[in-house]
Amino acid sequence: MDKIDRKIVNILQTNARASLKELSKECFISSPAIAARINKLERAGIIKNYQASIDLEKINFHVKAFVQVQLEPRQKPEFYPYVQAIPNVIECNCVTGDFSEVMEVVFPSTADLDEFINQIQQRFGKTSTQIVFSTSVEHRGVQLKTPEDNE
Repeated sequence: MDKIDRKIVNILQTNARASLKELSKECFISSPAIAARINKLERAGIIKNYQASIDLEKINFHVKAFVQVQLEPRQKPEFYPYVQAIPNVIECNCVTGDFSEVMEVVFPSTADLDEFINQIQQRFGKTSTQIVFSTSVEHRGVQLKTPEDNE
């Protein structure tokens, strides 16, 4: 990736709907050249997908939580497809420490979250849950440095 590719990635992480014209203006190259670079970044797997960031509260998901699950290695083949099928699980990570999985989940209510946790405990075992009061840094991309950033 050269500095133009990094600039394109930075812009698209901030606004995935940035037009070719806008990108062209910011990067000082033609729109067809921008399109070709984006295509190359997609084929290389650097750009994996495009997503809309939504206000969960406005669609009645008022509770966000992190649920840690203590799994035995033998449970992972059952656990992964199980949580993959639950749309309320918006991210799940295998981690180090006492709990091997950390899920970010969203639910309309604490009662719905409680039901989910009970199902996880009955099926897989011990959990620990932290309910989010507020989010000081929303999910964001990693800004790639360009050579002019070092000047």
